[in-house]
Amino acid sequence: MTTHKRRAGVLLHLSSLPGAEHQGALGENARRLIDLLAESGFSVWQMLPVGPVDEDRSPYFSRSVHAGDPALIDLGDLVQAGLVSHDMPHAHEPWPHFRKRRLLEALIGFENRADTRARADYDAFVGAHRRWLLDDGLFLALKAEHHGSPWWQWRAPLRDREPAALAAAHERHRAAVEQFVFEQYLFHRQWLALREHAQQRGVALFGDIPIYVAHESVEAWAHRENFRLDERGMPLAVAGVPPDYFSAEGQLWGTPLYDWRAMQRDNFSWWMTRLATQLERFDLLRIDHFRGLESYWEIPFGSASARAGSWQPAAGAALLERVREHLGNLPLVAEDLGVITPAVEQLRRRFDLPGMRILQFAFDGSPGNPYLPHNHQLRSVVYTGTHDNDTTRGWFEKLDANARRHVLEYLGCRREDIVPAMLRAALASVAELAVLPLQDLLGLGSEARMNTPGTTAGNWRWGFDWDQLPADFAAHWAHMNRLYGRA
Repeated sequence: MTTHKRRAGVLLHLSSLPGAEHQGALGENARRLIDLLAESGFSVWQMLPVGPVDEDRSPYFSRSVHAGDPALIDLGDLVQAGLVSHDMPHAHEPWPHFRKRRLLEALIGFENRADTRARADYDAFVGAHRRWLLDDGLFLALKAEHHGSPWWQWRAPLRDREPAALAAAHERHRAAVEQFVFEQYLFHRQWLALREHAQQRGVALFGDIPIYVAHESVEAWAHRENFRLDERGMPLAVAGVPPDYFSAEGQLWGTPLYDWRAMQRDNFSWWMTRLATQLERFDLLRIDHFRGLESYWEIPFGSASARAGSWQPAAGAALLERVREHLGNLPLVAEDLGVITPAVEQLRRRFDLPGMRILQFAFDGSPGNPYLPHNHQLRSVVYTGTHDNDTTRGWFEKLDANARRHVLEYLGCRREDIVPAMLRAALASVAELAVLPLQDLLGLGSEARMNTPGTTAGNWRWGFDWDQLPADFAAHWAHMNRLYGRA
């Protein structure tokens, strides 16, 4: 999919769907959302990265660029498939323990009851993804073996992936790796079913690729040659961004930087494999921190602040040329927020990638602000706000009195109508795609904010219930999308 069509979509992460223990999944509720979007005139569902998350639950610091988060596997669908029994957790049993027990039971059920067709499907999945499946599964098993220690603290033969040590480890952890592979197969099958349902309803799935990966990841361990790491696996420098709208101190991400020369010598095979996995799942992909493909903020390892960094050139043009040779039209959106130079803009235009326009960034008092609706460009995606912004209601309430007056004057609305006015401004924009966070469609305040950049507590946990949707939700938004030519 490309964005060369006037469309509207909704931003909502899978984990924010209704579900057990406040955790959405790839099952009935996901299909119900797709039905609702289709009935409401929305033809795009944008979500955040769907890889495994750490205890902070951030989808942008995943240990794997290929694996799906097992927490998104829908247990109800496993019951329908006859792989697990339909029961509830034991008294006082923690939900994660119950989920793990059900997934172990699913493997036993598959081994005992799967027919020839299902086994062939499983074998085909493993054959197509074998390399990363085995690396990812072994990485998890070895992390447990080392009592949770990061890979650079493992015994040297395993840290450095000596073949004999890896072979012995695979034998030692055969059962754990098999369980991991099977869970990824379940995720894969449920995802394909969801995507088929979306295609039948005319809804495109819009994904998100973080530009970097975590240091504590299977990627840095298994593909060290692609990262700027020393002989012990420690970063020579780390990524982040300088001070900007989100943070006066900048952001010190701590993720390892790429060795762009090594990647280019290898014809970007790591990136190509990464994109192939995501394009099995999504019709459109946002490249988070697109600016880092032109140049990146290099921060010396051990620095206390992102202010210590400097800009260094990246090989993004060569990478995108390689992707274009392989795919033709690029189903990509550039996250071009923050400090954007003419060189970054030139790179985006060279590959005809839509950029992003955030309405919450528009009202600094300058009529030339590029985020103001009258300055939008056709090749762009407009949002009221993203997962890193407050909700529109929360944002407006935190503005000072002068800023609020300016916003209301520009939009021509009363204070109590600020949220619908911002949503209308997004839909009315010339931008080809307008994406509206569900929190704004529901008119929610700061309590529904998904993430606050620069913080680690309380993020990524917001979810909604179906009874929060008004009875006329579908009819109202179908009318609005028709009104603005996006249905």
